[in-house]
Amino acid sequence: MVLGKVIGTVWSTRKDEKLIGSKFLIVRELDLEYKQKNNFVVAIDSVGAGVGEVVLYASGSSARLTLQTKDKPVDAVIMAIVDKLDVSVKE
Repeated sequence: MVLGKVIGTVWSTRKDEKLIGSKFLIVRELDLEYKQKNNFVVAIDSVGAGVGEVVLYASGSSARLTLQTKDKPVDAVIMAIVDKLDVSVKE
């Protein structure tokens, strides 16, 4: 799982039949101090996340393990909205 922040939405009116009804969100990777990194992904939302929220996403074959993404052509999925981080040791 990777920590990220939803920074935008992707609109797609024509897409694979298996993706109809899916919401695509642009997620930028974060470090443990919520600083944005350069990496981003377009992820399917499985939890009702929105722009500005901190989330956890999975990529690769793990992204196809949620109920919403099973057997779909998906490479990243948002599967949690983060309420809080509690980091005990600073690097």
